[in-house]
Amino acid sequence: MLLEVREISVFYDSVRAIEHVSFYVNSGEIVSMIGPNGAGKSTALKAIFGLVKLQGGDILFRDESIKGLRPDELVFQGISLVPDGRRLFPSMTVLENLEIGAFLRKDKDIQNDIEKILELFPALKRRIKQKAGVLSTGEQQMLAFGRALMQKPKLLLADEPSVGLSPDYVATIFEKILEINKTGTSILLVEQNARMALEIAHRGYVFKIGTVFLEGTGKELLVNEDVKKVFWGD
Repeated sequence: MLLEVREISVFYDSVRAIEHVSFYVNSGEIVSMIGPNGAGKSTALKAIFGLVKLQGGDILFRDESIKGLRPDELVFQGISLVPDGRRLFPSMTVLENLEIGAFLRKDKDIQNDIEKILELFPALKRRIKQKAGVLSTGEQQMLAFGRALMQKPKLLLADEPSVGLSPDYVATIFEKILEINKTGTSILLVEQNARMALEIAHRGYVFKIGTVFLEGTGKELLVNEDVKKVFWGD
């Protein structure tokens, strides 16, 4: 088990976002979290990365508690985040955004890793000297993944990566998630596109009003009657 989330609760003022939520990610897995808007899945992801404060529970990474650690400390532990909305530096070039992803690193492999990311995302190679702000939304999402991968994570968190993308870019991003996973990186994915998220997932969790409603393998959840009724009206 790489990540274990134990009974966590997060409140915004007095409003419950999630309560007593538990889930886990094994090494080498893609785990998808799906659910309606406001169900709490993005809050759970932000709790892991130290962006919201826990009111209860604990989070273990590689058998050690990471509760209360700052995002930069979590990067050192081996966790990276592809945030919702991409959050790039629009006035900086593609290359500079990738280099920013490695700002905490002290090793000499940074240039080699940039080359690997450009092989993974060839569209970025053609745009390497252009500012991130002029890229298409799909190219920006690729760059957001590339920047996170520059931190050489053991666990990659991805928050709604398909939002705002054309169908072609959605398909490309999901293909790249599979490729990233095949290199040994575990992935925890929050996604509105429930069908595609479950199709690539080893396991999945369905959120409902701040709790985990269902869990199972990706294949099991794809044919689950409740999932089919809620997400694609079957």
